[in-house]
Amino acid sequence: MPKKEHKKQPDLIDMVGKLLADVMDLGYSPVLIGGMALVVHGSTRVTRGFDFLIDQETREDEKLIRLFYKHHLELAATLDKKGNVTSTIDNSAVAVARLKIDKPKSAFFYNRDRGLKIDLLFDFPISAEKVRANALKKKVKSYTFLVASKVDLVKLKRIAADNRGFSSDKLDIEFLYDPDD
Repeated sequence: MPKKEHKKQPDLIDMVGKLLADVMDLGYSPVLIGGMALVVHGSTRVTRGFDFLIDQETREDEKLIRLFYKHHLELAATLDKKGNVTSTIDNSAVAVARLKIDKPKSAFFYNRDRGLKIDLLFDFPISAEKVRANALKKKVKSYTFLVASKVDLVKLKRIAADNRGFSSDKLDIEFLYDPDD
């Protein structure tokens, strides 16, 4: 009996890197923030989510939203109290309409099979343009990511700590803080 071939699934960096390349082809420059940005800066933090700060006008760009669906990421419709996605919108046209009507400050896109969550923050809580001005180009595998500077990540983490009060935010600030900056 012949061996069953196992199709190798792409890892999360490959999935996000390919999506990001396509997003950049649309003319956008999202900046990696949050836990994965800390990892790129050398943190040993564990996360499966990617957070990107992006310009507010992208929220209503149908091409961008359809691109997420092409990459098998659906707009999260509901989250539980812990922030886990409990349902998604499986139709990109409905997702576009939802984003245009609701005008949220952020939107989660989710791939249930891979457990991948990508959060787009639309000029929230600070301007994507300001963070992009200080961002660093970092190569991860064969993909180039714009990654928020440590200084901007501290600003973002302080805002998060004030709003959420998570002990992990305070630990992240300690990791990022460099008295020489």
